Amino acid sequence: MSEPHVARGEVWWVSLDPTQGAEIKKTRPCVVLTHETLNQLRRTVVVIPLSTAAKPHPPITVPVSCHGQPAVAVIDQIRAVAKHRLKSKLEAMTTNDLAVISRAISTILEIRF
Repeated sequence: MSEPHVARGEVWWVSLDPTQGAEIKKTRPCVVLTHETLNQLRRTVVVIPLSTAAKPHPPITVPVSCHGQPAVAVIDQIRAVAKHRLKSKLEAMTTNDLAVISRAISTILEIRF
C-alpha cells in the first residue's frame, strides 16, 4: 500500500492507538506540521491532535476550527506518527489557525527566533 500525499496544515483522521499514560487516545483529527520536503522523504509526519472536549487554555490548548466546528489543538500532545496511521484527509487548516498553533508550540518549547 502506498503512503498518502501529506501537506503541512492538512487535518487528517489519525489512529493514535495504542497509547500509554496520559497520551490522547483513539482516532481523531490531527494537524500535520512537517514541511513538504520531510513529508515526501520520511515515513513519519509530526502532528498535533485536535479535541472538541478540551477547553482553550493557551498556550497548552488553543482554539481552532475543524470541519466548521470549534475545537482546540492540544499543543503538548505533539508527536511523530507513521504515515500508515493517517486514515483520511478532512480539510486544510486556515493560515490563521496554523499560525496560532505555531506560536503556541514556540511558547511551550521556549523556541525564540
